[in-house]
Amino acid sequence: MTRTIVITGAASGIGKATAELCRAAGDTVIGVDLSGTDISADLSSPEGRATMIDEVHRLAPSGIDSLLAGAGVSRPDAITIAVNYFGAVATLEGLRPLLAKSPCPRAVAICSTAAILQGNDAVVQACLAGDEAAALAACATAPMSAYPDSKRALSLWLRSAAVRPEWAGAGISLNGIAPGVVLSPMTAPLFEDPAMVAAIRQSNPIVTRAYAQPEEIAETIRFLLTVNSAYLLGQILFVDGGSDALLRPGQF
Repeated sequence: MTRTIVITGAASGIGKATAELCRAAGDTVIGVDLSGTDISADLSSPEGRATMIDEVHRLAPSGIDSLLAGAGVSRPDAITIAVNYFGAVATLEGLRPLLAKSPCPRAVAICSTAAILQGNDAVVQACLAGDEAAALAACATAPMSAYPDSKRALSLWLRSAAVRPEWAGAGISLNGIAPGVVLSPMTAPLFEDPAMVAAIRQSNPIVTRAYAQPEEIAETIRFLLTVNSAYLLGQILFVDGGSDALLRPGQF
């Protein structure tokens, strides 16, 4: 069965690879990004999020079958919190009514192995409270942890939301994927800094021969976007070359 799938962050990296994989399988994809896709919207702002939601409703008034909240940035500033957490949650909640029209609705958020890193609890708690102004202000006090803070908050929100009546109770399966280091436009600048490369090797050890290409992550995402069983929900699948098993062998 082919599906109508919305993908944010569809212009590059994992989002682009997922969009290409889904289109190759015959799915109808509505891509969202700053530019170069079906819908141009800046998910760092409430106005951009509203534009995205309105445009998806216009393009798919009968509903959508799957949704990937994949837009993300990795910067040491508050924009990372705005996009990665508030943009993702607004996408998932704003398009949930369209998902509810599908006989087999599936939603996925791109989380990250960075979610297990220690960061700024004040940012995470403000995110979960839905207080964007407080979260952005808290981020300014410790901007270097903005990325892991945003992904930790998103992961915690997802685990809580997935089992709520408006999600699982309505038959909508919500899951997350936690990629490790992926060779993408977002991470390319990191590999130009020898000190950062050394830090990555320490924080994200792998047992595979190389870090992942976006297409490898896309395979797992498409499975989550199209799986028939509604019994899979509230899970965050680590696709990380073994990093989590190496760093946390006693946890599962």
